[in-house]
Amino acid sequence: MKSFLPILVVAFLVVTIALPIARPTVAASPKATAEMLKQLEGEFMKAAAEKGSQGYMSYYADDSVEVPNGGPLIQGKAEIAKGMGFLDDKNNRLTWTPVGGDISASGDLGYTYGTFEFYSKDKDGKPVVQYGKYTSIWKRQNDGSWKVALDMGNASPAPK
Repeated sequence: MKSFLPILVVAFLVVTIALPIARPTVAASPKATAEMLKQLEGEFMKAAAEKGSQGYMSYYADDSVEVPNGGPLIQGKAEIAKGMGFLDDKNNRLTWTPVGGDISASGDLGYTYGTFEFYSKDKDGKPVVQYGKYTSIWKRQNDGSWKVALDMGNASPAPK
C-alpha cells in the first residue's frame, strides 16, 4: 500500500496540471479585431448611402439603443428606424470615419468611435454640413454577425 502512495501523488499532480491545459478556452474569434469593426463601419456607411434608412438600419440589433445629441434615449430598432427616414432623401448624405476601436477579451463586444459629417440643404437649397463625433458599441449576434447595440453622437464645430 505504501508503494502506491507516491504513484497516487504523482498521478494527482499530473491530472491537476494537465487537465486545465487540455480544456478549451473561450477566446475572441481570430476575425474579431478592431480593424474588422472599422471595415464593418465602411460597409455600414456604404449600405446607408446605397439603400438609405433600410441599409442603415440593417446594421442595428433588434434591441439596440440610440443616444441622440440633445434628445431622449431611443430603445429598439423599430423605434430608432422611425427617425431615420431623412437618409432616404437624396439631398442628405451621412458619412463617418472610424478613428479607433477595440474588441473585448471575450470577443463578443466591441466599439468604434470617430467623426461624422452630415450633408443636407437648407430651406433655400444651399448646402449645409454638420459635423460631429460618434461612438458605436457592437455586439456579436448568435449567427456570428456583428450589429450595433448602442450608438451615440454629438455635434462638433467644423474641423480646422
